[in-house]
Amino acid sequence: MDSDQKTLNMATIGADTLARGARTRITSIQGKGIASSVLKLYDAATAGAAAAGNLVATYNYGTEGLEVYIPGSGIKFENGVVYNLAGAGGSVTVTITGA
Repeated sequence: MDSDQKTLNMATIGADTLARGARTRITSIQGKGIASSVLKLYDAATAGAAAAGNLVATYNYGTEGLEVYIPGSGIKFENGVVYNLAGAGGSVTVTITGA
């Protein structure tokens, strides 16, 4: 059986980073619990294109971690997914379709 679901691990801390440069839908997000963490997701084709105008979602979480399951078709990113993960360390894993 072949699935169109894939995972991306986002581990770069404190910088706008391109996770995938193509149309994508995020269907779940899981983050390691680190105090005062912030995950920002942008709809952009390059890291340099991330800006307030294409910010799609912001998740603030702490030591409890982050677990988000997006119903329906997920969050759509037309141009690609750029992320910025702020906190002491750790990573975030997202499940995507469109890979």
